Amino acid sequence: MKYLIIEDEDPAAARLEKLITATAPDFSLQHHIVSIRSAVKWLQENEHPDLIFMDIQLADGISFEIFNQVAVKCPVIFTTAYDQYAIQAFKVNSIDYLLKPVKNEELDAAISKFRKTKASSEDPIPYEKLLGLLKVKPELHKRLLIRFGDTIKAVEVSDVAYFYTENKINYLCTFDKKTYPLDFNLDQLETMIDPEHFFRINRQFIVNLKAISKMVSYSKSRVKLELQPHTDIETVVSTERSPNFKNWLTGSGQI
Repeated sequence: MKYLIIEDEDPAAARLEKLITATAPDFSLQHHIVSIRSAVKWLQENEHPDLIFMDIQLADGISFEIFNQVAVKCPVIFTTAYDQYAIQAFKVNSIDYLLKPVKNEELDAAISKFRKTKASSEDPIPYEKLLGLLKVKPELHKRLLIRFGDTIKAVEVSDVAYFYTENKINYLCTFDKKTYPLDFNLDQLETMIDPEHFFRINRQFIVNLKAISKMVSYSKSRVKLELQPHTDIETVVSTERSPNFKNWLTGSGQI
């Protein structure tokens, strides 16, 4: 069985490949793809694999855009930190999903389901129906509950200057320079906050438009940001996210 991994984080892709090898030794990785653009190009130019493992949130956007640009001719198992509404959509359409971090037993169940589906020659999965369901926007959070010690605090999302990851811990920083640890990772936060006001510039930062005090050219297509409150962590918009970042700044793009 040949399979494809569409995942923009190399460590996550490597871990998934290792788990698949242990769970399904007859599976062979055909290719690892990191973006929507490269996925569309590859699927247009190559014979499709037996199965695709696809992360929902890629560096250059939501991976569902792939289905709008090319006909996917094989089953897809999504890996996701997406909201509950989307998960229900997967169930309705008989598409499997794996919540990150992927667990051995859940991967085994997903692969078993794929084998049964393939053996029974069921009708193709209705991706168009799934895409239609997912056009309904999830409810955005106005406040986030923060736990530190025995204390619980509600923080207004509009008061957050940026979210970031440091030493594998997720934090938010408010405009009044208060920092709190988070129970959510950045993938989850992207589905909870308003993409009109927040943008994920790289794997480590989601920034509020109002927190950007200065932008300077960093390389050919990259931009370095100066944020308020100040952070000692370098805040550079990744190459993959730069086109969407520019659209977001002008109000014509989304997170």
